Amino acid sequence: MKKSVTVFAPATVANISCGFDIMGFALKGAGDVVTVSVSDGPAGDEIILKGRYAGSVPAGRSRNSAGASADAMLAALGRKEMNIQITLEKNLPVGSGMGSSAAGAAASVYALNSLLGSPFDTKELIPFAMEGERAACGTAHADNVAPSLLGGFVLIRSYDPLDIITVKIPEGIQCVVIHPHIEVKTSDARRVLRKDFPLSTVTRQSANTAALMIGLLTGDFDLVGRSMNDLLAEPRRTQLIPGFHSGKKAALEAGAIGCGISGSGPSVFALCTGNVSSEAIGSAMQKAFLAAGLSSDLIISPLMAPGASLINAEINDIQ
Repeated sequence: MKKSVTVFAPATVANISCGFDIMGFALKGAGDVVTVSVSDGPAGDEIILKGRYAGSVPAGRSRNSAGASADAMLAALGRKEMNIQITLEKNLPVGSGMGSSAAGAAASVYALNSLLGSPFDTKELIPFAMEGERAACGTAHADNVAPSLLGGFVLIRSYDPLDIITVKIPEGIQCVVIHPHIEVKTSDARRVLRKDFPLSTVTRQSANTAALMIGLLTGDFDLVGRSMNDLLAEPRRTQLIPGFHSGKKAALEAGAIGCGISGSGPSVFALCTGNVSSEAIGSAMQKAFLAAGLSSDLIISPLMAPGASLINAEINDIQ
């Protein structure tokens, strides 16, 4: 007997300029698909890889975010010997800054949880998906996996203990994401960061983070724009993204509220409201990156997009 579940999990934007490792939101439409199935045959040590970017991720379960996250869940349930086969349709480019490893991890744990009769609620799946991030980039951060699972906008108040808050943002905000055709490994993007900062810098960053949340919650978009000023990661990571400064300038001149690096980069995101054309902002940013020698992809999404969702399931009882 066999049972299988197929799940889609979306790409994400993390950090939102000043919220390093503590903020993220889901993107509509782009993402990875994972099928988890159970049969009577021997357990597989490798994941079946499909999709445009299948050759960019390891097939070994322990080194792939989809496999490591599923194995973490099975270990927590005391079912490490359970035979599962994972198939990952890798649609998101690796090292894109759009939560590629997170989408695979989120889809995997969501599918496995459904397969097993939902022993966990969706928020309880986040620590397992974080183990997928650890396998992929060396750090178990939640700012991509949480919005990929839950959808919408999330804030990670604390990692120990893990405290994740879903934030309802007023409708009408659009996100424009430009993915320049280069790869920036998350491990490399973390390596260029300083290990410590002056207290005055941390104080200013904290004020920006608090003001960003207030602006988003109250619809004060001028405040949102003033607050999207990253003093910690962006000054170091821009060296990894040719054309970043001209792309950001183009976005702001085209009417964006604010603009910054998506996650670890190289993708760059801009926020705008309904009275400004998201297509015009995207076009201006793409032209700026092209002038820097980089072609790019464009994604336009509402800020409050859905999280992981079931595509289909073949269900038989499993004990």
